[in-house]
Amino acid sequence: MPMNAADIEHLIKQALPDAEISITDLAGDGDHYAAHVVSKEFAGKTRVAQHKLVFDALGGRMGGELHALALTTAAPK
Repeated sequence: MPMNAADIEHLIKQALPDAEISITDLAGDGDHYAAHVVSKEFAGKTRVAQHKLVFDALGGRMGGELHALALTTAAPK
């Protein structure tokens, strides 16, 4: 069963409470999303480490409930 954007945002916020999150349903099917996440937790971390924090927040749902997530991350300016 697909995830909705609110559930994705909730999971990320649990792990990164300060995060500013923008989620777009790319195909309108609840299965393919793009997310832009900004968090102070990303400061000084590589892009790979930033993405790992987000994917860890999703608790193994990638490839199951959440089929595809195009992810961009950044630390606040």
